[in-house]
Amino acid sequence: MLLLVIWETAYRTMQWGWRFPSALQTIQTFCDGIANGQLLQATLSSLRRIIIAFVLSCAIGITLGVLFARSRLLDETFGFAVVALQTVPSIAWLPFAIIWFGLNDFAVLFITTIGATWTMTIASRSGIKNIPPIYLKSAQMFGTGRGIRLFYQVMIPAAIPQLITGMRMAWAFAWRALVSGELIARGVGLGQMLEEGRSIGDTSLMLCIVLVIAILGTISDYFVFKRVEDRIWNQYGLNTAKT
Repeated sequence: MLLLVIWETAYRTMQWGWRFPSALQTIQTFCDGIANGQLLQATLSSLRRIIIAFVLSCAIGITLGVLFARSRLLDETFGFAVVALQTVPSIAWLPFAIIWFGLNDFAVLFITTIGATWTMTIASRSGIKNIPPIYLKSAQMFGTGRGIRLFYQVMIPAAIPQLITGMRMAWAFAWRALVSGELIARGVGLGQMLEEGRSIGDTSLMLCIVLVIAILGTISDYFVFKRVEDRIWNQYGLNTAKT
């Protein structure tokens, strides 16, 4: 509440005009967006896209990470390429997405998936490579073998702490990529509403969308990923090492 009072007072004192909205204008825009359903519809559309892209990025990233961790040849060739690709902003793939898919959901999903996949790949690769060799040898001695059973009974459980941390980071990267993709795509979404606010010079709408994205990201990170991560670290007895 104090922050809102300071914000509104600064707006009236410094005469920002249309360049930056007041607290009351932003709150009113938020209430209007909820009342007419546009903000809720845009939020649900963006959440649908990011969840689909996040699931795809986790599936692809974990698969690649395991392959790189288990194959030195792949790790020294394609693994090096993944490290290089991680440094490329996901928005750089936007021209390709437009050419390949057009201005639609597929382009946004592609950009969002790319934005999170490489982070998930590196995290899963690191998690698998850091598994103590004694775990794998012990499992093989008890008849697990070297196939799929070793993967889902030993490797994945042993790498879960780093996988959860990787998922938390991938989720944040996915949000950044999602908004970047939605800025140019057609349809309904928070990025589209942000671009709409820019086109008509409605700074209160723009700030409202930014705050909604920040709130959604904070809620999902704190109440989902952080709690799961803390529980996993405590379960594995790694809470002391983490701090």
